[in-house]
Amino acid sequence: MAPYRAPAVLRFALELLPALGLGLLLGRAFPWLPGRLAGPLIQWGVPISLTGLLLRAGLRPGLLISGALALAGTMTGLLLLRSLPPLRRLLPCGSLQLGSVTGNTAYWGLPVAVALLPPGAIGHAITYDLVGTLITWAIGPLLVEGLPARWSALAAALRTSPASRGLVVAVLVQLTPWSAAVASLLAWPARIVLLVALAVVGMRLGVMLRRSRPPAPSGVAAALAIKLVLFPALMLAACLVLKLPALVREAVVLQAAAPTAISVLLLAEARPGAADADGAAALVLGGTLLALATVPLWWGLLARVSAAG
Repeated sequence: MAPYRAPAVLRFALELLPALGLGLLLGRAFPWLPGRLAGPLIQWGVPISLTGLLLRAGLRPGLLISGALALAGTMTGLLLLRSLPPLRRLLPCGSLQLGSVTGNTAYWGLPVAVALLPPGAIGHAITYDLVGTLITWAIGPLLVEGLPARWSALAAALRTSPASRGLVVAVLVQLTPWSAAVASLLAWPARIVLLVALAVVGMRLGVMLRRSRPPAPSGVAAALAIKLVLFPALMLAACLVLKLPALVREAVVLQAAAPTAISVLLLAEARPGAADADGAAALVLGGTLLALATVPLWWGLLARVSAAG
């Protein structure tokens, strides 16, 4: 494992904080703005980002193991949070349940993987992100809206998901001779989309701070503990039990340790009334700030595990 490169994380923080700060100011001045931006980001931002990511990574059979782990871990986590009464009481709303197992792998996890891991691990990190994104946009709307997870509803959500559209477009473009050119063309638009999404987090925080006594959403602390500590620990245990190579293990655990996906906030913002948006914003913002400390700790643990193995 390569030594920890603090300047890379510092550069990432210098991109993160201005976007959040600008969003904070805009949210305080224009409280209606985050709700207006969430819809276009969901409809256009997600397909652009996912298409560019797929075209840059390509589809290789050897990467399926990290995608399978992302699918199994995320779906098992959601099933437990939805079906076990103690966990359901701890996290009563769908946005907190979703945010406990889906991470901001695109904007946080992938840059951290590039900074910390050898090149051979990056494809596994990207595959994890792709599967997590598809799960978020296929099942996330059902959880946030509180709808029953019937097979027909899941199939409809997957069919209409913006991530599904991005996947179809990427596959079609990859079959053409222009895939590399399109991937290069989408690099900056995708980055801008992610920065705007981060600004939406700051906007929601600004809306919360406009109130004289901002509420402390119930269950946020538990969701943070699950997302930043328990979930990556379970993924590490699964990798060790399966005796997966170090490259796969490091990529999967660092992606699992990423803070809550911004997509959770976008889904909550797009819901009529945005009833869960404050909780989602607290989870995304708190997780992002705490991950500045927890992700390096996970990297140090992975280094020890690799050295011991």
